[in-house]
Amino acid sequence: MLAISLLAASIFLEAEFFQNPGGWTVESQFYDQVGSQYLLAQGNGVPVEDATTCVKFPSSGTYHAYVRTYNWNAPWDADTAPGTFLLKVNESVIGNVLGTAPDKWGWHYAGSFRAERGEAEVALHDLTGFCGRCDAICFTKRVPANAEPSRPKAKKSHCGRYDFVVVGGGAAGISAAVSAARLGQKTLLLQDRPVLGGNNSPEIGVTITGGVKLEPYDHLGTVIDELGSLWLSYERADSIIRSETNLDVLTGRRVIAATTRRGRIRKITAVNLADGSLEIYSSKLFADCTGDGNLGYLAGADFTCGRESSDVYGENLAPEYSEPLSYGSTLKWKAAALDSVSSFPKTPWAVQFNSATAQRATGSQWFWEAGMNKDQIADAEYIRDYWYRVIYGNWSYLKNSPETRNAYANYGLNQVSNILGKRESRRLLGDYVICQNDVEGLIPQQEDAFVICTYSIDQHFPRPDNSADFPGNEFLVIQKHNHNEFGPVDPKIPGENINQPFFIPYRCLYSRNIDNLFMAGRDISASRIAMCALRVQGTTAMMGELVGIAASCCNKYGYSPRELYEEGLDTLKNAVTCGIPVKNESRLTINLR
Repeated sequence: MLAISLLAASIFLEAEFFQNPGGWTVESQFYDQVGSQYLLAQGNGVPVEDATTCVKFPSSGTYHAYVRTYNWNAPWDADTAPGTFLLKVNESVIGNVLGTAPDKWGWHYAGSFRAERGEAEVALHDLTGFCGRCDAICFTKRVPANAEPSRPKAKKSHCGRYDFVVVGGGAAGISAAVSAARLGQKTLLLQDRPVLGGNNSPEIGVTITGGVKLEPYDHLGTVIDELGSLWLSYERADSIIRSETNLDVLTGRRVIAATTRRGRIRKITAVNLADGSLEIYSSKLFADCTGDGNLGYLAGADFTCGRESSDVYGENLAPEYSEPLSYGSTLKWKAAALDSVSSFPKTPWAVQFNSATAQRATGSQWFWEAGMNKDQIADAEYIRDYWYRVIYGNWSYLKNSPETRNAYANYGLNQVSNILGKRESRRLLGDYVICQNDVEGLIPQQEDAFVICTYSIDQHFPRPDNSADFPGNEFLVIQKHNHNEFGPVDPKIPGENINQPFFIPYRCLYSRNIDNLFMAGRDISASRIAMCALRVQGTTAMMGELVGIAASCCNKYGYSPRELYEEGLDTLKNAVTCGIPVKNESRLTINLR
């Protein structure tokens, strides 16, 4: 519903469900932290078109307007607010400029106005194009005692029972769902974005790397090999996925709760981001392919994050003491050459650059990476907003500084993503934790070794000169492959950036304390050092396919994921050797075999 009556004379509007969002974007990736989706006015310095909707006032009289919003620049400077907007009812501005407060997500009193009984148009009018945001609006005749309107409860519905539910629609999740479906399992794939693909989706566009279909299990990787890059051929890949007979695919579903009993997940609750309703699904088996380990976290699965100390797993590439430093996240941006001179506003609220620190670039690359000292889940919106301050501040310098403005006069900032490309967060713990010694062959190969990884231990660290200029707020990184020195590697030198292939054991792909939970992707049971090698999408896709095959074996023979290892390992080996049915020609062009 667009408008929900709280009391006889109160109306609650969810901004993300406005009938016409105009130039505003529905932002859902921070649902867990914000408690909702919201509308984002990202116009790269140009105000976006109004978002509008209709509302019906139940009676005439004076109403008070509350807006749930946030001065997103407050973590750095609460006195400046780059993302401001106005609230309008029937073209009349209600109260003062919004987006100047509060300093965290909350309700801002907009003002009072008189409304006549009946229908009216409500509009959000952007003033800057610099990422103003609005979650909800409450019109009420009764001022809440604590000035905090309460959000109406969403409707719940039981939507189905499955043999296997996969949460997360990246390379790992797609491969898990499709392989299980082809092996006869009634499967559900839930994805919280509007498109499938994860980091390989059209939203983020990271190229698939890592070998697939490698001996001795040369069928593993069949799904991703058929699909190819979702980034480059989305419609074809999406059609293949959705054509699977035993597979239901639901995008725009964010899992927000898991009900467990006696160490098993019984059901999960997902919010339908299209209308805000809650959907409940039950299953025999579940797989967490979210990257962030969201399902496992909600279910109470054991997990870890950050960099362990070297003595935990005997890793000489790990630090002496544990620390929260992680990979950062990237926000893609791009400028294009124009036929005429363009301007860009000055941004005194953004990160300030000078001749020595300005990045003379027309787009981001992999080494534009921020938030390494932050929590990649709890601080995700902060990291994304810091990227806005970096990108807009740097571009403003290039466009307005006497030193650089001529060189960039005919360039326009035509694309700044709002979707973070993540690399690291939670790792769910299984019966085996793969570590550096497995990667480097210092531990004998495990009997349940299936997935072969062909990538190196690729650690990223803040670039020293960037740390000197922006201490604690770096946004550029260097890489270190295995035991090589810091810096770029030369792919032409044998062994410089590719290790000897190593195997990932099956026991890394199920939870040690949630009896019916698999995992695949960068959130598997691994040390931080090992994760630096096995996180690439070709490898995570093979993990997912193995999980799909394992789920089929578990359901067919009555095993739990752990029992399949303890009692049915030969059954799993035979199933993986046979592989899943091939239905489409190979399309994976980047393949390190």
